[in-house]
Formats: sequence, C-alpha cells, structure tokens
Amino acid sequence: MNFSPPRQPAAAKVSRDWPWRLWRWVVAWRRGPLLLRSAGLRLAMIYALLFAMSALALVTFLWWETAGLLDRQVEAAIRADAQGLSERWSEGGLPALVQTIHDRLVENVDDDAIYLVVNSAGAHVTGNLPFWPAEVSDPDIWYELPVSRAGVTSLARVRRVDLEDGYRLLVGRDVRIRAQLRSLLRDSLFWAVFVVAGLGLAGALAMRGLFRRMVANVSATATAIAGGDLTRRVRLSGRGDEFDRLAEAINEMLDRIARLMDGVRQVSNAIAHDLRTPITRARARLEDAASHARSNADLHAAIERAQSDLDSIVGVFEALLRIAEIEAGARRSAFAMVDIAPLLADLAELYGAVAEERGLQLILESSARLPLPVLGDRELIQQAVANMLDNAIKFSPEGGTVRLAASQRANGVDVFVSDEGPGIPPDERARATQRFFRGETARNTPGSGLGLALVQAVAQLHNGTLLLENNRPGLLAVLTLAAQAPRDVTQASSTPHGPDTRAAAT
Repeated sequence: MNFSPPRQPAAAKVSRDWPWRLWRWVVAWRRGPLLLRSAGLRLAMIYALLFAMSALALVTFLWWETAGLLDRQVEAAIRADAQGLSERWSEGGLPALVQTIHDRLVENVDDDAIYLVVNSAGAHVTGNLPFWPAEVSDPDIWYELPVSRAGVTSLARVRRVDLEDGYRLLVGRDVRIRAQLRSLLRDSLFWAVFVVAGLGLAGALAMRGLFRRMVANVSATATAIAGGDLTRRVRLSGRGDEFDRLAEAINEMLDRIARLMDGVRQVSNAIAHDLRTPITRARARLEDAASHARSNADLHAAIERAQSDLDSIVGVFEALLRIAEIEAGARRSAFAMVDIAPLLADLAELYGAVAEERGLQLILESSARLPLPVLGDRELIQQAVANMLDNAIKFSPEGGTVRLAASQRANGVDVFVSDEGPGIPPDERARATQRFFRGETARNTPGSGLGLALVQAVAQLHNGTLLLENNRPGLLAVLTLAAQAPRDVTQASSTPHGPDTRAAAT
C-alpha cells in the first residue's frame, strides 16, 4: 500500500507563507509604479502632511480655547457654587441651605442654575428639579445628561455632593446653549478641515509642478549634453531664487566641462601635429638607410638620427606625464622648507655657459643670493626656473641680456626671469601656458610648447602664480611661490644639489 502524508489545509499553508508574501508586497511597493517613485510626488506629500499637521494643531488649539474654555468656566462655576452651599450647610444646617438655594434661584437671571436637595430616602426637599437623576450615582464626578425643568427638557452638566445625615445635593448648570455653540463650533472646524485639506492639496500640487518644471529643465539639459550638444544650458527664471542659483552652478560646471573638452581636443590635435613630423622623419631616415646605406657606418648614423627623433617624442610624453603628476598634487606630500637661493645660483652657473655659447649674457641679480625660504619641492622648483631660463635664452637675440632675480615678500618669494627677445603679444599671453601652444614668434623655434605649461603646473602646486608681462623689449616671467610652512614640516637641508634639467628643453 502507498502511504502519503495527509494534505494540509490551505489556511495552514497561508499561515506559513505570509512572511514571504508580505516581504514581496513591500518590495513591490518600494519598486512600485512610477507615480510612487516620483520625487516631486514625495515632496508634495511631505508638504501636504506638514500642512495638515499644522492645520490639525491649529484646530486643536482653537477647540481647546473655545469649547474647552466654555466647559472649564461651567465646571468652575459649579464647583464654586457647591463649595458655597456646603459651607452654608455646615453653618446653618438644612434650613440655611434651603434658604440659600431659594435666594440663588430667584437671583439667577439667565435661568441656567440647577439645584436639588433630597433626603436619605430620595424625597425631594428643595430645588428646581422634580426628582434625583438615576444616572448620578457617584460624588465628585461630572455628569452631562438631559433634565426636565418646568416641562422643558434641556441638557445639564451636574455634580453630586454628599451631605450629613444622608442628604444629597445636586449642583449644575443648563448647558444647552453652550452645547449648541459647541456643536456650531465643531461643524465650523469640521468644514475648516476640508478647506485646509483643499488648500494643502493645491499647495502640494503647485509645489510638485514647480519641482517638476525645475527638474525637467535640468533633465532636458543633461540629456542634450549626454547626446553631444555641449552648448545647451539650464534656463534661468530671472527671479534670483535657489533654483536660479542651482542653475547658475550647473551652467558654470557645464562651461568648465566644455573648456576641458576643448582643451582635450586641442591637446590631442597638438600631439598629433607635433609628433607627426619627428615620427615621419625617423621613418624616412630608416627607409633611406635600408635602401641606400652602403656600409655599417651609414646604418649606424641613420639609426642614431632616428633615435634622436624618437628621444624627442619620448621627451614630450615624459613632460606630459610630469605635468599630469604635478596637477594631481602627488608631490605635495614631500613638501619641505627649501632655501632656493643656492638653487638659483646653480642654475645661473649652468645656463650662463649656454648663454655664452649663443652670444648672450646671463646676469644673476644680488637679490637672488639672499636666503629665500619657500615651502615646496626643490626638484620641481628647479625644473620650473630652468624652463623659464631656457625660454629666455632661446628667444633672446644675439648680444642680448637675460636676467635672473628674486625677492622675498610677506607671503612668498618672487622669481623673475627677463629677456630682450620679441616677447609674447598681449592677446597670446593668456594661452601661453596651455599645453602645446606656440605663438607666431615661436613657430620656427625648436620645442614642443610644454615649457610654460609645466611652470604653470608647478606654480599651482605651490599655491603660487605665473605672471607674464612686457619687459620692453622682451618678456618678464614672474614665478610666485608660497613661503609659509605648517609646524609639522621638517626643515629641509639647504645643501645645493646639481640642477635637474630634464624638462628644460620643453
């Protein structure tokens, strides 16, 4: 015989599966329809919720200050009345209490006072109620119940007070008018809630629409940018509000991206243009040597010339990598206090010989021999000044003078390099520090256009600046370096090292 387990009822299966079903429902709700995933809708719901909570707090306060105030006034009057009647009972007994109640009923102009005194058997003694209400059974408890006075049914708020010898006192007030007022106030607040809800919904929809318009504006611009249209910008409303400031920040970021993209294109074009010539020349020399070389000496000469061309290409890429390393700030961790006066003296001695070979005079001003402490990387500073001297010597006419000077200032050191060459036209100075830029006067001069770009990168790494000015004639280049050092920076040795001219030819 085949035995199979009995089938469990569906209810048991559901009871076991409900946690998994609940979890799937929560996940489905979180992923939910697009409407629930709308940030604008969430913002509108938050606004409506806050508005509703504020309105509810206002309605609660109004109810407390109106209907609650009426109830508190009635209870205070009843409590004071009961206290006074209890005192009259203590002073004169039942006759005094009966007389006091009679007097108060006569003086009650509003006809809202309710009094009743009964004996231990529940018989009526005095008061304007015909019998004791069955609902009022405990003392010191507030009751609100319908009562009949002179054949008219009304609503009363009463309180029981127990006296001696089994007598009971009922003190109250007719609150029918107050109840009607409270009902009117309740209805008014009820309809006010609907009005507030409508206003809150309208405000939420308006806020959602404003948010959607702003997001749609930014989204359309981002979509256009992603599609390749770098000219699109976020529209401004002209109100100068937070959305306009956000749009201005986004547009400024897009302008920066456009400039960077344009710079990348220019660098790519410049690399292709500047490297095409040496590569083509090296290839042509190798082909010529392969076809026409008659001896090993001819082959070696051709290979050496091609190697020289390839070395210049490698130098360009090394300069680019070095600029990228400097701009990334990778060398800032090795900063120390450096006296650049010995560094300038070493460079003046090295490039003085180069200047003499070209019929020039390199003069080191006396100001550059004084102690010049700066916070930075000695090797990079040396390379930057070497590039400045190389450019000055390269573009100076025969018989000219190149000057190297420096001066200490409150927050840094200025290094000056001046020449008497053609200089840089004012309209080209802003672009002179761009990579591979070569002005009209430098078209026929050896180089790749990376020298001043590296100097600019070194200046920015040291929180300084590079300024190009007219020397009349020639160019005056001013490199500013920061001099302040944090307390934890170790003083670097000022022992002069041999100058590093690896990037001087760029």
